[in-house]
Amino acid sequence: MEQIRNFDPATDSEAVAAIYGWYVENTTATFELIPPTAQMIKLRLTNPALPCLVMERDGTILGYCYAHPWKKYPAYDITLESTIYLRPDSIGKGHGRLLMESLINECRKRGYVSLIACITSENTESCSFHESLGFRQVSQFHNVGRKFDRLLDVSDYQLIL
Repeated sequence: MEQIRNFDPATDSEAVAAIYGWYVENTTATFELIPPTAQMIKLRLTNPALPCLVMERDGTILGYCYAHPWKKYPAYDITLESTIYLRPDSIGKGHGRLLMESLINECRKRGYVSLIACITSENTESCSFHESLGFRQVSQFHNVGRKFDRLLDVSDYQLIL
């Protein structure tokens, strides 16, 4: 049985780094070019003020999601950016929806007003997934990233909480 719980930096960083590393090396879902280490993931995701969740089944992390500052200026402190990644063998099984619904609820409980998802435009599955959760496309930037020797567009999706 799957369970959603808070990210534990001591026990989850290795699995989360492996999940994310796969996307770094094989997809345009992230513009990072070098997979971060477990220690880097631990530092990146350890912030008790912000929600970071994992989905686990029988001790195996199936995916994770978290919210982080959208912009650095204090005026934006009512808005967060969301990030979600699943093990490739966990896609299409409802895990992402459960994780994101939990993250959205946690952001609402904490009083945030808006959630932004920044998605590579060619990642149509993620765009559709976010739309199914109530996010609406609010921008598209053309040729703003380059990965695998290709110029890529990025779309921003927003959910008013």
